[in-house]
Amino acid sequence: MDFHELEAFLVLADNLHFARAASQIHLSPSALSRLLVRLEEELGVSLFERDTRQVSLTSEGESFLSFARESIHRREDLLLKLGERDDNIRGILRVYASVTACYSILPPFVEALAIEHPGLRLSVETGDPADAADAIRESRAELALDAIPPKGFRDLECHSVRTTPLVFVASRSGAYGNLKLAVEPSAIQQQTSSVTSSTQAEALEISLQSIPVVLPKSGLARDRFDRWVRIHDVKPIIAAETAGNEAVLALARLGLGLGLVPRLVLENSPFAEGLILYDAGPEFGDYDIGFIQKSAVSGTDAARKLRTEITRIIRKTYPKG
Repeated sequence: MDFHELEAFLVLADNLHFARAASQIHLSPSALSRLLVRLEEELGVSLFERDTRQVSLTSEGESFLSFARESIHRREDLLLKLGERDDNIRGILRVYASVTACYSILPPFVEALAIEHPGLRLSVETGDPADAADAIRESRAELALDAIPPKGFRDLECHSVRTTPLVFVASRSGAYGNLKLAVEPSAIQQQTSSVTSSTQAEALEISLQSIPVVLPKSGLARDRFDRWVRIHDVKPIIAAETAGNEAVLALARLGLGLGLVPRLVLENSPFAEGLILYDAGPEFGDYDIGFIQKSAVSGTDAARKLRTEITRIIRKTYPKG
């Protein structure tokens, strides 16, 4: 076996879906399947249970998963140590981020990293921001972009980059495109509103009693929505729950209901022109977006060096964060 096979195995173990895994490593599903068969033949065990509906790790696959991750980490650690002689960091930096974060927040960091450490290659996994912290804890990524809770994460280091309010959106041409809610001025639709905060909260409370909503399944935005409905004793009509803010926007654009997303997502979305924006109000609070990683004092010397350098570049690139 070689590192290419180990990396392919890890991607499949993370996705448990041949087409998605193959796309991430730039192989066809059939090529990935052949690679896996070779690996299983060499080991003499089945690593995955697979049928037409699902893919899952066998008990042998779970054991091999630990070996594969440790092998990849040791290789990356070695590459980092080899780069110490000239202060350049080499190897692979695995990053977890949403699609929106990849084109709205990540580019300046990637450019700075390429200039200062051209030997450090990026591997990016995209997914639901709600899974970012677990990606770091499970060592699937060394760096992630996530919504940072007010008190941060107890076990992770956080580096805030920017804040953005949570807003409701709806299809402009749909049934919920002309509600009597306070509309926040934005680059998407320039409007003004003299509605007071108390009137706005009352209007929102009345609207959410009868209008369906599209929500993320988990994460900070969902936590704040659930808290809001408990405080106001509202029983919402949930039209859909989905993973990722981009999916919430897409379903709201179809007219399913009011979608709750960070305004940053809307401002960078191809669906923006077809959506109308409603202010969710101060009770929902701002959405603090930033980088997270493990503590700089944990792990090997090379891992600590990498985290310290990444922190320096983040603070240099986003001085107002």
